[in-house]
Amino acid sequence: MRLSSNPMRKTRIFFILCFIATTSFAQTKNTFLSAHESDPIKMGWMQGFPPANDKILSAADGSFFNFPALRWSVVNMRQLMPTVEVSRGLQAPEPLPYQLDSNINSVRFIPWGETKEMRWDSSLWKNYTDGIIILHKGTVVYERYFGALKEDKIHAVMSLTKSFTGTIASILVAESVLDENKLVADYVPELKKSAFGDATVRQVMDMTTALKYSEDYADPNAEIWAFSAAGNPLPKPKNYNGPIGYYAYLETVKKQGRHGEAFGYKTVNADALGWIISRVTGKSIANLVSDKIWTKIGMEQSAFYQVDALGIPFAGGGFNAGLRDLARFGELIRNKGAWHGKQIIPKGAIEDIEKGGSKEAFEKSDHPLLRGWSYRDMWWITENAHHAFTARGVYGQTIYIDPTAEMVIVRLASYPVASNSANDAFSLPAYEAVADYLMNK
Repeated sequence: MRLSSNPMRKTRIFFILCFIATTSFAQTKNTFLSAHESDPIKMGWMQGFPPANDKILSAADGSFFNFPALRWSVVNMRQLMPTVEVSRGLQAPEPLPYQLDSNINSVRFIPWGETKEMRWDSSLWKNYTDGIIILHKGTVVYERYFGALKEDKIHAVMSLTKSFTGTIASILVAESVLDENKLVADYVPELKKSAFGDATVRQVMDMTTALKYSEDYADPNAEIWAFSAAGNPLPKPKNYNGPIGYYAYLETVKKQGRHGEAFGYKTVNADALGWIISRVTGKSIANLVSDKIWTKIGMEQSAFYQVDALGIPFAGGGFNAGLRDLARFGELIRNKGAWHGKQIIPKGAIEDIEKGGSKEAFEKSDHPLLRGWSYRDMWWITENAHHAFTARGVYGQTIYIDPTAEMVIVRLASYPVASNSANDAFSLPAYEAVADYLMNK
């Protein structure tokens, strides 16, 4: 992938890549430095104070999101962008139990489209893993960190953010605060004349809205560019006359087709849902994640969201959190909202996610490697034999939950190619192999 040399455009590309999770990019023919060669610490990015001039990364000139620099940036977004905190509260962290199993390193699987086996530990380097943790029955059985990510660091999770937005919406539906059958305009009158106005909340939650909106960043006229320009928190060019902020852009989205017929992965759905959620609760998505999740299950670190120029959290791709805390969240979801015997979020909210969405609607989308999957509450439902489901973000961000194997895997990564279709072949079969190992050990 070759980024434009225009600084403003490169910064805008960052906002696009934050939320294009699994659209079908073709694997580029570029030869990238390996995970070993591109280690951000060895490369010296932003080391020392002040860093050497040739090792400084900046959001203003777009250098922070060129590979291999992005391998440092994904762990240091708060140094580069305006953010708002997701507080963990004042309580002491709850330690996770550990029983590490080094045999997981030698678990073998066959990547999609290949005939030769690969080891689990080799796949981590293949996929430019920054950090990975595996919980089995609530106990940590595997944990590793690479590159710039350390135990006390926080990592950008990109479009995995959407699953937090969808989970909060599912909670509010279960609590009868939000009616999934109401029209968006019933909650946000400002969107009445937009494409969202006559869509139901459920259609937004499952991304079956019919929007004239393209996330093809290769097309200079794609709507994604206007959305990213609106949401970019950095100063606008003098000749800019477009909307300011995510919400203002949402009012301009036009309808194309009929709602409810097909799944279409479009980030603006997540930000529309974030607006709906905030309108019915009077709180930002950042405050809601803190109140309903982050302060409830003994998180080690506060998290944060990147925001637009008006301070609105980016509900489609701006979340940043620590590896272990994401594992705690995954375990909360696996246990249907219960944590140490206490029901933190309604069981029905999780059961709604697990039941999956319309396979027929998903089949109409452009995800050829994910045949048979569905999408519900902004979670990807594998529909495999183990009923696994997953939160996903560009460059390899994953929370993979396997209820049958009682397993949660969280992987944070900085793969050179944005699309997960570039790394799924070496990830999804690896997760299934580890699940089988844990069930049969």
